[in-house]
Amino acid sequence: MKYGRSVPRIPLPRTRSAKLTALAAVVVVLAAAAVVWTNSDPAPSAVKTQDATLDLPETPGSSEVVKIDTTTYLPEQTPAPAVLLAHGFGGDKNSVATEARELAEKGFVVLTWSARGFGRSTGKIALNDPDREVADAKKLIDGLAARPEVLNENGDPKVAVSGASYGGALSLLLAGTDKRVDAIAPVITYNDLAQGLFPNAAAPAAPAATTPAAGAFTADGVFKKSWAGIFFSAGSGAAQSGSPANDAPEAGDETSESGAAQGTGAAQSLPLGGQNGQRPPSGPADPCGRFTADVCQAYTELATTGKASQKTVDLLRRVSPASVTDKITVPTLLVQGESDTLFGLDQSDASARQITAAGGKVRTIWYTGGHDGGKPGQKLRAQIADFLKFSLTGQGTDPGTGFSYDIQGTLRANGAPSVRTVTAPAYPGATGDATERRQFALAGPAQPVVRPAGGNPAAVSGIPGLNGAVAGSSRLSGLFSLDPPGQAAQFATPPLDAQTIAAGSSTVRLQVSADPAAAAPQKEAVLFAKLYDVNSEGVRTLPANSVAPFRVSGLPADGSPVEVTVTLPGIVRPLEAGHTLRLVVATTDQAFATPVEPAVFRIGLADGGRLGVPVVPGTSVGAGAPTAQLLGIAGTLLAGIAITVIAAFRRRRAHDVDEGLAKTPLVIEGLRKAYAGGFVAVKDLSFRVEPGQVLGLLGPNGAGKTTTLRMLMGLITPTAGTIRVFGHLIAPGAPVLSRIGSFVEGSGFLPHLSGKENLELYWASTGRPKEKAHFAEALEIAGLGDAVNRRVRTYSQGMRQRLAIAQAMLGLPELMVLDEPTNGLDPPQIHQMREVLQRYAATGRTVVVSSHLLAEVEQTCTHVVVMHRGMLVASGEVGELAASSGEATFRVDKPAEAAEALRKVGGVSGVDVDGELVHADLDGLARAEAVAVLVRAGVAVEQAGPRRRLEDAFLQLVGEDSKGE
Repeated sequence: MKYGRSVPRIPLPRTRSAKLTALAAVVVVLAAAAVVWTNSDPAPSAVKTQDATLDLPETPGSSEVVKIDTTTYLPEQTPAPAVLLAHGFGGDKNSVATEARELAEKGFVVLTWSARGFGRSTGKIALNDPDREVADAKKLIDGLAARPEVLNENGDPKVAVSGASYGGALSLLLAGTDKRVDAIAPVITYNDLAQGLFPNAAAPAAPAATTPAAGAFTADGVFKKSWAGIFFSAGSGAAQSGSPANDAPEAGDETSESGAAQGTGAAQSLPLGGQNGQRPPSGPADPCGRFTADVCQAYTELATTGKASQKTVDLLRRVSPASVTDKITVPTLLVQGESDTLFGLDQSDASARQITAAGGKVRTIWYTGGHDGGKPGQKLRAQIADFLKFSLTGQGTDPGTGFSYDIQGTLRANGAPSVRTVTAPAYPGATGDATERRQFALAGPAQPVVRPAGGNPAAVSGIPGLNGAVAGSSRLSGLFSLDPPGQAAQFATPPLDAQTIAAGSSTVRLQVSADPAAAAPQKEAVLFAKLYDVNSEGVRTLPANSVAPFRVSGLPADGSPVEVTVTLPGIVRPLEAGHTLRLVVATTDQAFATPVEPAVFRIGLADGGRLGVPVVPGTSVGAGAPTAQLLGIAGTLLAGIAITVIAAFRRRRAHDVDEGLAKTPLVIEGLRKAYAGGFVAVKDLSFRVEPGQVLGLLGPNGAGKTTTLRMLMGLITPTAGTIRVFGHLIAPGAPVLSRIGSFVEGSGFLPHLSGKENLELYWASTGRPKEKAHFAEALEIAGLGDAVNRRVRTYSQGMRQRLAIAQAMLGLPELMVLDEPTNGLDPPQIHQMREVLQRYAATGRTVVVSSHLLAEVEQTCTHVVVMHRGMLVASGEVGELAASSGEATFRVDKPAEAAEALRKVGGVSGVDVDGELVHADLDGLARAEAVAVLVRAGVAVEQAGPRRRLEDAFLQLVGEDSKGE
């Protein structure tokens, strides 16, 4: 009985290959399903938010109040540890909403707020004044202590503070003034705001600190007008964020179609007034905007004079974390950006030293971003959360006091930025040994430099806030790294011998003097030092667009030099072998306030021109492997099992060895190669090559020579027959191929590298030990001389061919195979190539050369194999083959009479006179009888023998029709 329609039968695969294909398809589908499952978003945690506006005193004890706009994020489970999350300058509480929700999802109570003068909060911006913004944060901790959702021990809440830039400074200031703070994680912030806004990188001596990025932090610096202007504008009217808008690149980030890494970016988003809850400007215009009168007066002084009075210095010191770091003892995670022209690595370095000296436990992370390069990415934010979790609850792994820094390359593979992290067990000079500094010798004479009137035109080193984006474009980066002629002294190192990873602030000692010939010699010089990385093509890169401004006072009027140590900006950059370092000391920079008086200075090197570059050894690690990627890899491996089984069967052939031929370089038997459509390139080819021979594979174009050599090298598979090299059967990937050096169908050298570098790169790719390459022997035989150190793009065709031969000779292979090595060479180059091959064969090794040039085979080779239309037509010694034509040559005293006598002999033809030589085709007549004929004619015969003309023998063997092939 039938119930409804029958189920159609699915045909199953019957053949072995079809079954393997079906199995692979099933595995791939299952693996894809696993990836989709692991990539599916988990159910969002139940994070709740509560908004509130708090009335806080204008200053402690004041009756006036400011309104602070807050949002609290509550995790699914409470009570929980709390985090105060402060925003950056120009932002508000909404700027950190993403980070706040992430922390709440990880089990924290998170309190965000808009600082005074930002968002919907009232009050004036006082730059984290202890009696204003810092006092507000203390009141927020009071509120957290009263909440039942917050972990609390006898009225002391478990609370940490974090934030970026302006918010990061607040976390440090709060930790130094409120003992209830249990941990802090400041990000891309400052230690000393005075040095952040008007740094001075010069000092009479090098910094005493032995940490990798210790700054000079000398007083009376140079005003950083561009960055200061951005921030003052952000607090004066319409909201403008000077903090990074996008995530910095991390290992594993994908790239957009344009090739830029997703997540790469800096302070590129400058929102207009009214966005993010910001109050639009109202009321009469005020040049001080939302700043306090003291802050406005300090900025006005700096912007108009370029210098800071003691009152301004005291104000900036009061609001700087440096004023309290000697009181911070809680666990601290310092996260600083490597792409940051506002607050460089020296700021984090100073905080690390000071907090460690105070007894605090400090971990330091340098990442690829910063104010120019982007905020911490998702992986780094997870590290910050893990640090806070352990510090507040003891859960997880102890982060310790280690140090890590990111190295970002320019090449990307499979859409991922080439970012890797180096970790060290301790921060050098703070919790570890002193930083190692590698010395490089700069060279160059003392040079006069001009500061133009008005400081214009000025050098351009970058665009504050956009340097990260500009650096990602090869077209734009060159436009924003300019040094006007005559305004900069330049000094350079020789090419580096090996890669050096700079990690920190380099130092150099300079001599600066005034021009005694000037009508009024300047007593003070404002200069800008920067260190370029220059590649072998002469293209220079300014790492992180960083500049070290410095002021040198007290210059003698007589031109006597003043020596100073200049501490260059902290960078992380791999300096490649062959690159040079170029120190540029300029008189202007558009990002800084430059004196307007014209002047001439003289800049020279001191202390032998030594450049000290910091290096921090460590362990290189990549990004963690997510579960989805692991499952994807596992699926791929499973899918490859079937292929592996088939490949294993094929590899058996590679172990097929005929011990009787172990000393014979090459034996080919019954070789055949047929292609689809019935074309047969090689047919029943058999020959043998013995040790010490130079064998020429001779034949017209299309004879099958190159096809034979490609089968010999395992590049294509024969249809039938065998090829054995030293007894081993040749198959793709056969181990015995390592005993063959080859040059088949052209070389693939990199034109921008030297010949020697190309050879070293090729040998490294083989994975064999460098000492087995025998570079010197191969180069000596190839005869390249000093040209091996030149770039390949400068080579002639003959030199390229000799370099290709040298590459084939690397490792001094027992068998060398060359396909048309003299192609494109002129007669002198062909002669040199012939000598190269003969010298190599003289070492006792074997050479196989294919060619269609008869004269070259005759003069170069000891043996020859003649092919025509894929078949062997003759083989043997060159001399024997040439002599087989039946022609004879006689050296006589009377050539004309000898020729006449031979022409009278029946059957003799082709009589030709060539100086003292007479050539004739004897057509079977014995040479002895021909000599007797000449003697009877009164001709003295000095020498008689076969006429060795390979061309004649070749044409006899392959036919005249080969000329047209």
